[in-house]
Parts: sequence; structure tokens; C-alpha cells
Amino acid sequence: MNIHFIPILILSLLFNFNETMPKKYRADNKNFHYNGRYELIENGAALTSPGANVSINFSGDYCEVYLKAERVPYNYVAFELDGEYLGRKKISGDNIASYIIEVTSKEKTHTLKIIKESEASNGFVLFNSIKVEEVLSSNKKPKHFIEFIGDSITCGAVADDSVTPCGEGEYFDHENVYFSYGADVARALDSDFMLSSVSGIGMYRNWNDENIEEPIMPQVYENLYLDTNNSKKYNFEKKPDLVSICLGTNDLSNGDGINPRLPFNKETYVTNYINFVKKVYSHYPNTQIVLLNSPMVVGENNILLVSCLKDVQSYFAKNHEKSILLFEFDKAYVNGCSWHPSVEEHKQIAEKLTPFFENILHNK
Repeated sequence: MNIHFIPILILSLLFNFNETMPKKYRADNKNFHYNGRYELIENGAALTSPGANVSINFSGDYCEVYLKAERVPYNYVAFELDGEYLGRKKISGDNIASYIIEVTSKEKTHTLKIIKESEASNGFVLFNSIKVEEVLSSNKKPKHFIEFIGDSITCGAVADDSVTPCGEGEYFDHENVYFSYGADVARALDSDFMLSSVSGIGMYRNWNDENIEEPIMPQVYENLYLDTNNSKKYNFEKKPDLVSICLGTNDLSNGDGINPRLPFNKETYVTNYINFVKKVYSHYPNTQIVLLNSPMVVGENNILLVSCLKDVQSYFAKNHEKSILLFEFDKAYVNGCSWHPSVEEHKQIAEKLTPFFENILHNK
């Protein structure tokens, strides 16, 4: 071999080697697909709402993501790789840290989804960057987009005692957004989804507050972080095919039995509900709205709740020629922590809702 060609050969080998070395890609990469409430900030993407997520297509067998919780000590995400759930992971609030995702599939291309596993009130999860061989574009788009508006039930709160037993740890240690009924329905219907949900919140009052110290859903819905910070608004650019509203459990609650609790006010509840639905229509004039009664309310309270929801239906049919649909659960789902639906019961709720929603989406 001519010795003059040796340096060229070495350079060529080095170049080809470097081509396959993992590279870092920032959170603002145009090929990343964000879903739910999020905000691009200086050092990454802030995933704000429960279930907010980023989906990334990449090549190669190496994957390392860089994440940080806004607040100490920790937050949670779930990882899904190539459609397989990899479980919940604690994310440190101390600094941006790397988390290696083991890629075992022999396929050349992969899809990673990073899902925020807690509520807006727990602070955002910062997605800073990802290190892979190459980020790829994708032409595959979900068929639909569904927004689920609700309270702790919709959040998947206190549903999961598999890691931390009920009654121990923090409230959000028992949250499982990935297996909440909304996320289950969305996967079954090949849909993007967004959870606009807050634990303890109601339509005119909250679980243990008469809308004196704590905001209600109509007061936080338009804000990006589902709080009272009016300086950061959600943009409502992505239009859902269907909006599901499940609010009333906390309005009907007796609270903790210590704080003063007034009798349920049907007129105020219905009026607030009507005005809230008008607000939803102002952002999504062509969406189909579905009202749900509560998976936790039975007996006389359920009869009262359903009558309220039918009043809302009637108002829009008579005054706006809008056909709002109503779905009624026929039993209570209360076998998780604090008498909430468990992960298994969220699956059962989703199995009830999926054919109902599928029929709506099919006929749109």
C-alpha cells in the first residue's frame, strides 16, 4: 500500500466512526412532536400539564435524555419506547441530569415518548435535550386529538400504589397519568390527547373550598399552567376533535368536614357550567363536547348531577343549536387510594368510554 494513502484512510475511518456517534439534539428541534400544554423556554421545553409529552423518532441503539424537575426534590415522567411502557421515573430537581434509555429492539429506527406524570401544581418537567445517533422526521400523525377536562380523576391521581403504598409519601407519588382513563382512551383510538385537569377543582367550588382561597376550573383553564397566572396564556392553536368534561365530583363533595361547607347550589353550578362551555366553544367552535357524570358519585348525588348536566345540554340545544352529548357511568370506581379509581378501574372506565368516543369521531 502506498504510504501516502494511510493518513487519508485513517481520516476516512474516523469520519465514518464519528458519523454514527450519538449527538445531542436540543428541545426545540423541529422534528420533535409535542402534545399537551408545554412552553419552550431558555434551556428546554417545560412540560406543564399532566400527561404533557414529547415524541421523538431516532435511529441507532443509544438513547440518553436530559431532564430536570422544576422543583426539588423530584417529579416524575413515564418513558414509552416503541410503544412499550417502561414505567415511571423520578426526575431530580437539583440540576439537569441524564437518563439512559435501554434500547433492546433490533429495529433500526425507534420512537421515544417522554410523558409528564404529575400535575401542573407540581411544577413543570424540563426536557433539555436528547442524545441519539440521529433524530428522524415522521409523517405518521395520530388520527384524532381529544382534550379531557377534569379533576383528580382525570389526572389519574391517587390511582397507583405499586411503588408507594397508599397513605405514604407525597400525593403525587401515587399519580399515574400514563394509565389514566384519558390516556387509555387516546391510545385505543390512535389519538393525541391533552389533560386540562387539576386535583380538587370544581366548576363553581372545590373539594374543600367555596372558591374563596382556591381558583375553580373556569378561572384557570385559559392559563398555560392551569393556575391564576394570567400573564401566560395557553394558545389553543391545536383544535381537538372532541372535548370531554368531567367536573362535579368536588362541587358535590362535603369537603373534610372541618371547613364550613354550604349546601350544593344547583343554579350556580349550571350557570357556571354553561358559561364554561361557552368559553370552550370560543376556542374550539367546531369541536364535539361530551359531558361525563362522575365515576365516584352515586345515589341521590348522581341523580342531581345528571339533572344538572341535562340542563346544560338543553340550554345549548335551545339557544345555540349545539348538540352536546352526555355519557353516564353506571357504577362507582373507588378502589384506588383515597376512594379514587385505581389503575385497573381507569382501564375499565376507558373500556366504557372508548366505543362511545369512537362512534363520535367516526361520524365527524
